[in-house]
Amino acid sequence: MTNPLRQLGELKKMRDQAMQIQRTLKNERIELDEGGIKIVLNGQQEILELEIDGEKNDKLKDKLNKALKTSQEIAAKKLQQMSGGLQGLLGNLGQ
Repeated sequence: MTNPLRQLGELKKMRDQAMQIQRTLKNERIELDEGGIKIVLNGQQEILELEIDGEKNDKLKDKLNKALKTSQEIAAKKLQQMSGGLQGLLGNLGQ
């Protein structure tokens, strides 16, 4: 028989680790400057700066960030469906 409290503790530990990774990724900076296009993004795939031929383009940056966020949300939903969500992690704890 599995211990539900231990499973909850393990889930909390995994959540804490995921949050730490998110904080670390948010502080990462990736820069690409080629062919008149400069892009700066963080490790969470958020575009921080976008310049084309030395001109900032905040409108395009915002639209790209919106598209990336939508894509990430779709991917997260697909992963949740594949893994069975929390029920997959905890077994049949709630039943």
